[in-house]
Amino acid sequence: MLDYGLTEEQLFIRDCARDIAEKKIRPLAAHCDETGEFPWEVVKALSAADLCGVYIDDQYGGLGGTSPIMNMVLVTEELSKACGGISLAFAATGLGTIPIIVSASEEQKQQYLPEIAAGKKLAAFGLTEANAGSNVAGMTTRAVKDGDHYIINGTKQWITNGGEADIYTVFAVTNPEKGARGISAFILEKGMEGFTFGKEEDKLGIRASATRELVFQDCRVHKRQLLGREGTGFITAMKTFDLSRPGVASQAVGIAAGALDLAVEFANTRKQFDVPVSSFQGVRFMLADMAMKVESARALVYATARHIDAHPGERYTLYSAMSKCFASDMAMQVTVDAIQVFGGHGYMREYPIEKYMRDAKITQIYEGTNQIQRDEIGRALIQELHNR
Repeated sequence: MLDYGLTEEQLFIRDCARDIAEKKIRPLAAHCDETGEFPWEVVKALSAADLCGVYIDDQYGGLGGTSPIMNMVLVTEELSKACGGISLAFAATGLGTIPIIVSASEEQKQQYLPEIAAGKKLAAFGLTEANAGSNVAGMTTRAVKDGDHYIINGTKQWITNGGEADIYTVFAVTNPEKGARGISAFILEKGMEGFTFGKEEDKLGIRASATRELVFQDCRVHKRQLLGREGTGFITAMKTFDLSRPGVASQAVGIAAGALDLAVEFANTRKQFDVPVSSFQGVRFMLADMAMKVESARALVYATARHIDAHPGERYTLYSAMSKCFASDMAMQVTVDAIQVFGGHGYMREYPIEKYMRDAKITQIYEGTNQIQRDEIGRALIQELHNR
């Protein structure tokens, strides 16, 4: 890996995450992938190492400092090298926490962030619905004002950490006549009356991550659980994605880097015609292309994270979308090529490499499909031209 000028603290954070990935995650990866068991043992290890709050400000018990997004990227990448699914216990908590970081009142931050930073509670992000994925403005979950409360009815689909998390940032329509400007965000807690969970999804990849439906049936929520002002939920969601998409990108980089490591190792040990397959130029060319793609994506993701940390308060849509789109497309290409290096072995479940491909696919889909990312990038470029 290139020298990216990481600080001593960042190197320490990265090395701690790497140690947990090798000692705690890798031995569990196949088991959790097969059974869908949630990796609470890993969560405890992350908590013990003080890694749960690396993107949360110091005043709330975190280690965010001046580089919260870079810290998040480093940890997510290292964990994902061992298992892209298990890494989501950490990464999806980040997604559920960022709305609190960007829009919560000081009282709400004091209430929720310290417990998340300490690893005592996980978080989740409740935006997607059956008919409102990329089209956020199409959501039908309603929050109707009733005195000092809101009554929430509706469902959220494919929610990562669903059922396992204690804290949920949930988006609902408070004024259907205003479209996107009629969406509000709320902080909900597991166990609230009227808030339950649907079945756990049986997924292609990231099977070690819990994915469930959130169900709201006359869920009564006090107005103090409103996140930001009424009608600002859409803005909160978009600001969240600007900050969280480099996390998806780093997950993709980690998955691809992990697959590359396995492919290089296999090519050096697998023999054909009495020589390692790494002695064949065609295989070396494949490994070279894979390595170039991984390092290029890593450079873009790190640069994006640094840019976000150095310019708080700006909109980062262009580079955030670029890093997510480029890195996830790269991860899919690299993991497919890694299977090719393994040959027939790569197609078999007893070898770990096919799991990397299955885990990589979702990074092209969630937090905005890559088609949406390309549209975001194109729009941002045109807007830049108009602003000159």
